[in-house]
Amino acid sequence: MNKVKAESLQHAREQIDAIDTALVELIAARQFYVDQTTRFKKTETDLQSPDRMEQVVENVRAEATKQGIDADFVEHLYREMFKHFIQRELKEFRP
Repeated sequence: MNKVKAESLQHAREQIDAIDTALVELIAARQFYVDQTTRFKKTETDLQSPDRMEQVVENVRAEATKQGIDADFVEHLYREMFKHFIQRELKEFRP
């Protein structure tokens, strides 16, 4: 993403709003693909996929560090997403 210094408070807020929209779109896309994975999972243990979750955490922590942001914060966000998506998958798995 191209970052430019804000010219005013309003400009900064407009950029933040645009980023928020993009984040929600990306989360929706991630949810779509997480929902797709449910078709390929056979057990509730498969839904949890602890090895995959740790791999993702490792990847996003590395990316956070590369981007110069707090890796613990990013990990926390992802673990919260994991909880939400697992609950969605469980509802699909056991209607």
